[in-house]
Amino acid sequence: MPLIVDKGLGNTIAADTTLSFIDGAKGVLEYVGYDIDSLARNSTFEETTWLLWNGRLPTARELAAFKVELQREYAVDARMLDVVRSIPRTAAPMDALRTLVSALGHFDLEADDSSVAANKRKSTRLVAKTATLVALFDRARKGKSFVASDATLSLAGNFLWMLTGARPTASMERALDVCLVLHADHGLNASTFAARVTISTQSDMYSAATTAVGTLKGPLHGGANQEVMEMLLEIGDFAKVDAYIADKLARKERIMGFGHRVYKAYDPRATYLKTFAKQVAADTGNLPLYEMTRRIEEIVLAQPNIIEKGIFPNVDFYSATTYYSLGLDLDLFTCMFAASRMSGWTGHCIEQLAANKLIRPHADYTGPHGLTYQPIGQRIDGETSSSSPSVKTAMSVLA
Repeated sequence: MPLIVDKGLGNTIAADTTLSFIDGAKGVLEYVGYDIDSLARNSTFEETTWLLWNGRLPTARELAAFKVELQREYAVDARMLDVVRSIPRTAAPMDALRTLVSALGHFDLEADDSSVAANKRKSTRLVAKTATLVALFDRARKGKSFVASDATLSLAGNFLWMLTGARPTASMERALDVCLVLHADHGLNASTFAARVTISTQSDMYSAATTAVGTLKGPLHGGANQEVMEMLLEIGDFAKVDAYIADKLARKERIMGFGHRVYKAYDPRATYLKTFAKQVAADTGNLPLYEMTRRIEEIVLAQPNIIEKGIFPNVDFYSATTYYSLGLDLDLFTCMFAASRMSGWTGHCIEQLAANKLIRPHADYTGPHGLTYQPIGQRIDGETSSSSPSVKTAMSVLA
């Protein structure tokens, strides 16, 4: 088969999946055939995770049993608490999370058991504990004592409890739960692809999850909702919105929270979240922030050709105010993305192993050939051999 150059792999199908489907032109996202809006309105993160891992919605009995499995895994090994305390308080939360997810593997006796059953149990542990790790680190860096997990709460509720030490209201718990549902999976995005590459080597689930967290840390993937919130705080007041956005547009600078690599229509994850974000903001005294986002959307979408170019608000635009209203520090926003996407990452790893083939693409070699090795005494700083050809090859040879 002839090889082609596809930088960024944007035109390459690298895997089969049944987890999620995206039609960016039409603004469609489905998890196992269910559109994301209906799941956000009716489902929970626990049910959505079960759906992704099993390919169908659970019965009431199955969901209840799965919730119990997750709740049993909220707590971490006592030795993990020492690992949390050992991380510098100045560490970025995503850096800390990368280390802590990796460390989980040291305390799991099944870490290297690659059976399907063991991988599902490890996936349950990873999903249950990731949010716990975020809460533990945040309290540790602030010099606060840890809050023990509560196995009677949902994953969203337990996270807020462990983070703040206060029982979340039903609306706060539901708001975070909706965000978790919306971020659970999203096709073969960079972090998911990275996880599948790692697991395709027959490595372990903790290594794959750590790879994914490290990939999500990159500002071209995670972090957009934090940037949205930073923009809103920089504006500071509704009365300053018009001038601020007009200046951005005049300078042709990017407006945070608009546009998406995949979607050329309204991000389907933002449809319900926009409504829900308003209620959460109102309940927590942050309605002015929400009104700022609505005004920014009005201004941007009123620009000539913006809609024709497929530039619309994305999920980060409204999740930012939701996370902020829930009391999360800005640098925890991407960590919550990871806590949700852990369900998709682990689901993709299990799917990859079911029909595994090592993921090993080619590279287009553009360097020289046939250089003559020079003894070190004959080399001149900054000079390369002029006697050797420098011809670009069409394709590299497999290592």
